[in-house]
Amino acid sequence: MRRNDMNRLKQKYFKEVVPAMKKEFGYHNDAQAPRVRGVILNSGVGRVAKDEKAIEVVEKGITKIAGQKAVRTKAKKSIATFKTREGMPIGVKVSLRGARMYDFLDRLISIAFPRTRDFRGIDPKSIDQSGNLTIGIKEDIVFPEASHDKAGQIFGFEVTVVTDARGRRKEAERMFRLLGFPLK
Repeated sequence: MRRNDMNRLKQKYFKEVVPAMKKEFGYHNDAQAPRVRGVILNSGVGRVAKDEKAIEVVEKGITKIAGQKAVRTKAKKSIATFKTREGMPIGVKVSLRGARMYDFLDRLISIAFPRTRDFRGIDPKSIDQSGNLTIGIKEDIVFPEASHDKAGQIFGFEVTVVTDARGRRKEAERMFRLLGFPLK
């Protein structure tokens, strides 16, 4: 990628979103506008928790998609109903900030959503009271980085976009719309 294309979404945020938010909500300075602080990709391994190779496939897949090394999450305590023991791997996650975060969000909006089957937009109810947006991705193959030789390796994961719009849900929703998120 060229250096100018790397943070296209960040440039859009400062050139289009912040001025529009200042005008619409009457902010006095740029710092009052809600801002994306981080993106967290998370996948629970659930049924395949005992299969080391399956966990490895999910871990490598999330790492490729995020462009950053994913870490395994382990059970904090044993729960007999879920057949988990303390210290057992139960998921894979990665936290993105800065340039990698904007790069991932750009790919999510411009590549992954259009490639998703039967996608009709994100429900605005996916934004919580703190202004954070959580989206479920059913198949990792909507990202071009996830190339699969065998069909049995497809997995789903959640994407949480963390903002600093504490208690300002309406303003966070407007920011997501201006950034290009396809909200219904």
